[in-house]
Amino acid sequence: MNFKPGLEGVPVTHSSICDIDGLNGKLTYRGYPIEELAAHSTFLETTYLLIWGELPSPQKLRDFEAEVQMHRRVSFRVRDMMKCFPATGHPMDALQSSAASLGLFYSRRAIDNPQYVYDAVVRLIAKIPTMVAAFQLIRKGQDPIQPRDDLAYSANFLYMLTEREQDPLAARIFDRCLILHAEHSLNASTFSARVTASTLTDPYAVIASAVGTLAGPLHGGANEDVIAMLEEIGVPGRASEYLDQAIDKKRKVMGFGHREYRVKDPRASILQELAEELFARFGKDEMYDVATAFEKEAQDRLGPKGIFPNVDFYSGLVYRKLGIPRDLFTPVFAISRVAGWLAHWREQLGANRIFRPSQIYTGEKVREWLPLEDRDAMENV
Repeated sequence: MNFKPGLEGVPVTHSSICDIDGLNGKLTYRGYPIEELAAHSTFLETTYLLIWGELPSPQKLRDFEAEVQMHRRVSFRVRDMMKCFPATGHPMDALQSSAASLGLFYSRRAIDNPQYVYDAVVRLIAKIPTMVAAFQLIRKGQDPIQPRDDLAYSANFLYMLTEREQDPLAARIFDRCLILHAEHSLNASTFSARVTASTLTDPYAVIASAVGTLAGPLHGGANEDVIAMLEEIGVPGRASEYLDQAIDKKRKVMGFGHREYRVKDPRASILQELAEELFARFGKDEMYDVATAFEKEAQDRLGPKGIFPNVDFYSGLVYRKLGIPRDLFTPVFAISRVAGWLAHWREQLGANRIFRPSQIYTGEKVREWLPLEDRDAMENV
């Protein structure tokens, strides 16, 4: 059998959700370029597009937005459960547990019922941000802030998280960030979601499994490490020295390189523009000059190898300017990616076959059973 570690380059499903042209730096959702969606759409409209395949009519979008707004609140039982989580626990672990707990309240495994599917989508899109914001306040010893019905999706999350209403520009930029992170083909967490979905379990378990996969340091969390790297560099003048050391020691450069792209990630370009827009209004982050200096140095030495900035390189700078704590960067990623995970869940149900890949066995051949009393001699071998 042909063995491909990590299934690299092995097609395992058909999908019409997302297309990546890594050689030319193109990303489309359902055929729409990411640049157009980030400029003209909203996160909830993009979510509708990803999950149901077409842009909604004005009335369908209003109905969807109203349903999401109505279901933002979470049961007091979920909040009480979260109050029992250790304050030192990672927010991704809290989110995975909270997402799974929704299945106790809403799961009927009626995945052949279109209304159940719609309701599950609405609940997960609506409640995941509320749970992320709630844990942030709970671990600080405070009661969660209830959602505000007069605020749109992204503005409401920032309000619940920071305890103050945000500038409309900040809310719009955050909404565009959610669009950029909403979907990216069959990455590790999305594959996890599809594998879980293929067993026909409930969608809350599907999302919980995807969150758990995203929590791994090889998948989510790189934007946290980018900020740490930039702070370690400290000033633009040290960018070249840091890069030299990283190359000499074969150390991974955080925020650079992507398995799909051989040019600059199109999402990184948009996020850089969003960062500059934020800084123009609210003041520059001093680490931004370090980032641009580092990118310039890396372009000459890593660019010829097809290693360019990915989505994580500038996103952390945007998030922290919005007042989002560093260890919430990945949960915010999850808030967005729920849209893509649910799109793949629905698509998997449409032509389902449970995933059951093969393996190449490398263990011992048939061995002779040895009674327990005869095994002492084995310890001396």
